[in-house]
Amino acid sequence: MNQRLDSRSLAQFVAVARTLSFRRAAESLHLSQPPLSRAIRELEARLGVALFERDTRRVALTQAGRRLLPQAERILALIARAEASLASAAQMPARLRLGLTTAVELSTFDALLRRLEASRPAMEVVASSDTSPRLVRAVRAGRLDAALVALPVDAAGLEITPVARQAMAVALPSGHRLARRRMLALADLDGEPVLRFERARQPAYFDFLQAAFDRAGVSVRPVPEPPDHPRLLAEVAAGRALALLPDSFAALRRPGVAFRALREGGAIGPGLGIVASAPVAQRLAGAWRAAESM
Repeated sequence: MNQRLDSRSLAQFVAVARTLSFRRAAESLHLSQPPLSRAIRELEARLGVALFERDTRRVALTQAGRRLLPQAERILALIARAEASLASAAQMPARLRLGLTTAVELSTFDALLRRLEASRPAMEVVASSDTSPRLVRAVRAGRLDAALVALPVDAAGLEITPVARQAMAVALPSGHRLARRRMLALADLDGEPVLRFERARQPAYFDFLQAAFDRAGVSVRPVPEPPDHPRLLAEVAAGRALALLPDSFAALRRPGVAFRALREGGAIGPGLGIVASAPVAQRLAGAWRAAESM
């Protein structure tokens, strides 16, 4: 008997149902939009019901979609727990040397670290943070067992397992004229002073962002970015420049700094991926999914 539901279809359905946007759902799943739209249409055809109402302005759940959503979320949570349970039973290093990228706010990884500690109490997790290219080099040299890095990154010869994506936001002085808006676009930054990290620090992501500026026809006035985020936010608060940051940094709540959503933020925000051997990456990915479902 052919199954009409499977975990992949459920994950795609839940991604669209949570965001009510095929574009944002595709970004979160690291897909392009057309294949995701086709997959949802095929799921609806298999089930014989429409799950979404679509028009040129909005996406909404149908009554059938609203009934399916809580059940789909429970099924995916059970699968994540089962995977994490198997991962915890499988052999892992007694001392896991784990690198964490500084490209996102480090509290992003708290739930994962708690999950690892809970699932394998006997395993010592030694976490360190650095830029993504340096973490990749440390994994390649055997100084780290695994690393969570910002994508895109040059990791030639190593496997990357994508696990998440963060949207990019604009950090700006709270008194700046643009702070009066709820959402900004890249075009709003044209001619503004914007903190930019040196290309040598993370070449792949620097080029990725520059390409986004070029596509939008935006030319900012680059200001050298300080080496750490507390000083970066201090520069923003002092009115010296704006900054593009993953929206996780809004949790820092620096006085004098306002965070505003960016219309293109989902498309240009960094992905997060695990660089590790296949068995370790699989277990860490399972732990990440389990931590997200908690």
